[in-house]
Amino acid sequence: MGNRLTKIYTRTGDDGTTGMANGDRLSKADLIFAVMGDVDELNAHMGMVAAHVTVLKQATANPTEEDNINNVSTQAKSLLTTLSIMQHLLFNVGGELAMPEYKGITVQHIQWLETDIDKLNQSLGALKDFILPAGSVLVSAIHIARTVCRRAERQAVGLKMQHPDLLSDTALQLLNRLSDWLFVLARYCAKIEQSQEVLWDKTILASIAPS
Repeated sequence: MGNRLTKIYTRTGDDGTTGMANGDRLSKADLIFAVMGDVDELNAHMGMVAAHVTVLKQATANPTEEDNINNVSTQAKSLLTTLSIMQHLLFNVGGELAMPEYKGITVQHIQWLETDIDKLNQSLGALKDFILPAGSVLVSAIHIARTVCRRAERQAVGLKMQHPDLLSDTALQLLNRLSDWLFVLARYCAKIEQSQEVLWDKTILASIAPS
């Protein structure tokens, strides 16, 4: 177990540097901290998604259509378990960045995530139009997490090009699959909460600038 934090501020970062697990100090402008920050930000958004799913689960506690509502509650509970796993995996990605010798993401983790993507996607209809990043509060929160995940992946690719040993291939794969999972999750949650997906509509712009 790690050392307990007894003092939150140390003043050691006042010179614009941050200490690594191996004792090295790097500039806070280093790309590795941009990736760490993106992964941390993504994890926070995942926590917000989980909070919205919790509200969805609690809202189904007193059903009016018992069979359907109980099913929604079961699905929400399953999602909360999966979201918790995702947050732990992202924490492991941060661990890899802080301690290059540590490998926190395995091939098995990638396979598990791909299986869950397929499972969620099986219950969805074919996608025939572009989806806008909008909808209910829950769906919108998922789309925000997805866009942050994309940014984290882009930054991580740049870091790996500069320093191949600072992040494992599997950690990079996780970020790639996670953005796919979040896209599918947004559609899945719209379905279980019976909210409308917001689709791209060519007539919207045509109404202000007719061709």
